[in-house]
Amino acid sequence: MHGTEAASNPYGLYEKLRAEHGAVAPVLVHGDLPAWLVLGYRELLDVTRNPTRFSRDSRNWRFLRDGQVGPDNPLLPLVTWVPMCSFVDGSEHRRLRSAVTDSMKRFDRHGIRRHVTRFSGQLVDEFAATGRADLVGQFAEHLPMLVMTKALGMAESYGPQLVEAARDMVKGSETAIASNDYIVQTLRDLVARKQAAPGHDFASWLVAHDSGLRDDELVEHLRLVLIAAYSTTANLIANTLRMVLTDSRFRGNLAGGHMTLPDALEQVLWDEPPFTAVYGRYATGDTELAGQQIKAGDLLILSLAAGNLDPEIRPDLDVPVHGNRSHLAFSGGPHECPGQDIGRAIADTGIDTLLSRLPDLSLAVEEKELKHRTSLLSRELVELPVTFTPPGPATGEFRRDQVPAAPVPGPAAPTAGAPAPVAQEPVPAAVASATDREPVAQAAAPGPRARPDGLPAGAGTEPGRRRRPSLWRTLVAWWRGN
Repeated sequence: MHGTEAASNPYGLYEKLRAEHGAVAPVLVHGDLPAWLVLGYRELLDVTRNPTRFSRDSRNWRFLRDGQVGPDNPLLPLVTWVPMCSFVDGSEHRRLRSAVTDSMKRFDRHGIRRHVTRFSGQLVDEFAATGRADLVGQFAEHLPMLVMTKALGMAESYGPQLVEAARDMVKGSETAIASNDYIVQTLRDLVARKQAAPGHDFASWLVAHDSGLRDDELVEHLRLVLIAAYSTTANLIANTLRMVLTDSRFRGNLAGGHMTLPDALEQVLWDEPPFTAVYGRYATGDTELAGQQIKAGDLLILSLAAGNLDPEIRPDLDVPVHGNRSHLAFSGGPHECPGQDIGRAIADTGIDTLLSRLPDLSLAVEEKELKHRTSLLSRELVELPVTFTPPGPATGEFRRDQVPAAPVPGPAAPTAGAPAPVAQEPVPAAVASATDREPVAQAAAPGPRARPDGLPAGAGTEPGRRRRPSLWRTLVAWWRGN
């Protein structure tokens, strides 16, 4: 799982392993340590829904216990136990996760979308006059972080700095440790400020929650929410825009009214989930899975991308799955991502704003020239270069005063005496000097889920389709309800 093939063609490797071993394949991870890669949809549901057999607590991994995961192993940041909900099960998981989910329920959805619209407009303003842009580096990677820093109760000035640090950390570069240290220290400072002067924001709600999170638990959960929202949403925005720009059938279904923008996001979540794999689950005892004998303490890697493409549930990948939320892009079971609807809202509103501003976007290079970066967990688009007609007064150019700055989303206006935004803090030199850097509301709204036999609702059905020529302005007008 760490060789050339895994880096250059992960989807091809998944299918090769599926053909050779079935739904669960023996693999080697960094350090040539044996593990299991779960490829089957039903098997992934089995693992994620049974925490008593397959724990999320990495302290169960026998190679970690035995000291065989060296200090320079790139898996270490992913498997080192920390006090947050994604590393525990049972009653402790319920205590920690309730603090996150209850705080997310207090978000004002309309306020979040106003923030997305405002920040999207600001990002477009920065490159609109040039007629050219990289929609990954200049839009998709910045929008989620700007929204989340606002939602967490931080000054907007933190956004660009945290984007750079998060990109560096996720990439696993030589300065990744310094970048992570900067993020952690920024969040420690945020916790201290909110303990002294709470506001109407996610960090303050987390601090005040009845579960009584300790300072280290507060920092870890803020970091989890911030990085997960950044990574998954940036990847989702980039992948959706690439599909719109390069896939005529995808674009035609949108323009022809066979698929809404939320439907389009779900299709992308099926075909190219933001996280291709999740590390991991750990067998609590000897067990069997898809004919493979799993030993106590074994590591299981969840291949979300392979599960979504399992031929047992999607025999024909050309059949659209519009609106079907039974994919595994956000994992499943008790540890399913609690903030997925925030990600959907950011991507939906951000893409709508972008295409409304720049309705004649077109790819600036041949599709085959687009490159991806593959890491332990994801496959990300490096750049998405586009050209467009610079907007002017005649096209209804966006003005920042068209969307009023909303208060930090919450059930009421900020209380008097709330702290003023903090001045921009310096970034560590290791972060600031790194260049050319390479993955949150309540649980998902009810949608089609898996049937008792493990198949997604509606899987294998062939909806009627017809195609029309792609007309950008028709598409944008339809998205906006005109």
